[in-house]
Amino acid sequence: MPTLRIARRVLAACAIVAIAAPLAWAQPAWPKRPVTLVVTYPPGGGADIVARLVAPKMGEALGQPVVIENRPGAGGQIGAGYVAKAAPDGYTLMLDASSFAANPSLYPKLPYDSLKAFRPIGVIAQFPNVVLVNPSFPARNVDELLAVARSHRNAVSFASSGNGSAQHLAGALFESVAKVEMVHVPYKGGGPALNDVIGGQVPLFFGNLASTLGYVRAGKLRALALTSAHRSPILPDVPTLAEAGLAGAEVSEWNAVFAPAGTPDALVAKLAAALQAALDDPEVKTRIAQLGGEMQKTSPAAAQQFIQQQMALWARVIRERHIALE
Repeated sequence: MPTLRIARRVLAACAIVAIAAPLAWAQPAWPKRPVTLVVTYPPGGGADIVARLVAPKMGEALGQPVVIENRPGAGGQIGAGYVAKAAPDGYTLMLDASSFAANPSLYPKLPYDSLKAFRPIGVIAQFPNVVLVNPSFPARNVDELLAVARSHRNAVSFASSGNGSAQHLAGALFESVAKVEMVHVPYKGGGPALNDVIGGQVPLFFGNLASTLGYVRAGKLRALALTSAHRSPILPDVPTLAEAGLAGAEVSEWNAVFAPAGTPDALVAKLAAALQAALDDPEVKTRIAQLGGEMQKTSPAAAQQFIQQQMALWARVIRERHIALE
């Protein structure tokens, strides 16, 4: 009897395996069609450049094309709102910028919950800002800039591409850490702001390294410090703010890839592996370095932690500096 019982169990197990094997083979491979990467900013900008750099390499790793779709507007809200409502099947992703972390504090009623509506796949790179002044401005280093700024309230003005922009927030963090009060001069875009700093109408600008490097090398702007934790190989003689005596004002613009909330863990892992494969590509590494970026090889969990820290930072700065969108 025991032998018969054992034989029946063996036969039952074999039957289960026989049934399960075809089912396993029948599971559709993923992805079986192109993946859409929604960029929340217009073509030609920094986020778009990074997206078009990594998308082909991610596609190679996934075995299907990763197609860019630009959905700009409202500081990234248009594209993010679209992705938040997309099916969590791994076929719709989002590439956003550092404004993603500031938007919850800048906009009282976002059409989505930034923490709950998305799953971070990974942070691609961080791009430091440069503390820049017009060459006619008397300060030649951060100490001299602070001396002027501390001489009296609103002694220095700084330009930005608009209220709540990355340049505005970098300047606000600088004010908060240095305990100075400066005049913020918002423009309708980074180009007009930069032009007026070069022209001498406004002395100070917290500009993205990639977009301002040419002006520094041409002598049209003077770089006083980098807002990163480390010096940049493309501006090796420019100190960081911490080296210049102002620790705690480190800030970088960054880009990250997200999936809609509810995307299964297995797909998130596969997407994260494809993103890391793209970041390991020599062409991608070289181009990111040329843009002044520092590659970030992070897991989805580490990306989530980083983004939460960024949200907390900007919530504090926006509250302390009373920043509001007009």
